[in-house]
Order: sequence, then C-alpha cells, then structure tokens
Amino acid sequence: MSKKQLGKAGNLQGSLTVARFKKKTIRLITPVLATAGWLAMMAPSMAVTTSYANDYRVCTARLLNLGITEQAVSQGCAKALRPRDLSSCVVRINQQTQISAVDALSSCEQARRPENFSTCVIGIARNTQEAVQTTVLNYCGRSLLPERFAQCVVGLGSEIDIPPTQAMDTCIDASDRVSGFSPASLPQNRVNTEFSPSFEVTPIPGNLEGQ
Repeated sequence: MSKKQLGKAGNLQGSLTVARFKKKTIRLITPVLATAGWLAMMAPSMAVTTSYANDYRVCTARLLNLGITEQAVSQGCAKALRPRDLSSCVVRINQQTQISAVDALSSCEQARRPENFSTCVIGIARNTQEAVQTTVLNYCGRSLLPERFAQCVVGLGSEIDIPPTQAMDTCIDASDRVSGFSPASLPQNRVNTEFSPSFEVTPIPGNLEGQ
C-alpha cells in the first residue's frame, strides 16, 4: 500500500474516531443540560415561596402580628391587588390612630389607593376626637381624592370653629357637586368658595379711598 493510501486510511480512521467521540459526548452532556435547565426553572419559584420578597407573605405576617384572625387575614391578603400596600395601610392606621386593626382592614380592603386612604384617615383622626375616628374611615373611603379631602377638613377646622363631622360633610358635598371631574382644581375651588368673601371685601374700601 502506498504512502498516499495509508494517509487516506489514517485520516478516515481519525474522522470516524472523532465522530464517535462527539456522539458519546453529546449523549453524556444532554441529560446534564436538561437537569440544569430544570433546576434553573425551579430556582426562582423556590426563592419566591421562601423569602420576604413575596408580597402575600409580608401582608399575612404583618396583619397576623396585629391580632387579626387568620381567616380575615387570608381573605384580605388574597383579594388585594397590592397586598403589601394593604398591610401598610392597616398598620399605619392602627399605630397612629385609635382605630382598631379590624376596622382598618375592612376599610383598607375597599380603598382604591390604600396608601392615600391611610394618609387621609391619619391626617383627620389626629385633629378629631376619638369618638369620631371610626366615622373618618367612611368619609375617606367615599372621597375620590382622599389626601386633598383631608386637607380640606383639617384646613376648615383650623380656621373655623366647626365640628369635625360638619367639616367632613362640607368637603364631601363640595366634591360631590363638582361636574367634569378636575383633580387639579378641586381643592382650590373648594377653599375659594368658603373663604373668598373675606379676602375680596377687605381691599375694596382701600381702593375707593385711593380714588
């Protein structure tokens, strides 16, 4: 056999050896890759269920710490679109007012924006008697702009000797009468309606004397 023929035979044998090695390698690697991929898919879900990155776990733990029943907590957190915000709403109201956690949970569940709702309740409750505080939950829940509603109530009460319930009725009525809802102008219009006469009447005599 010539050297050329021997060279071709050697190359052919080498190619077959490489091909066999590749097949064996693929057979060995494929199960390993499949297992690694399965573990990679499982890892995120395992991390979610065992860490406090889970909003539902945070909500449940916070509300249970307030002494609320397991049934009420499970129903509240499960139904919440943002369970962490729900629990924050209840905790804030319970810690900064005389309102019970159970009453706070019932109202926070119905709030479109629990954080704004809790700010409204706390702001008004700090300036009212304890007996009226549970009523505040209802008013803040009715308002489309709870934070601005609270500003209206507190603002009126700071300058006028008016019962808290009457102040809340006035601010709610003012918002109910607004047509063509305009969030930016709502509180300004409300305040001007109440206080504008005193500010407009004062400068007129001065202007007449100057003439």
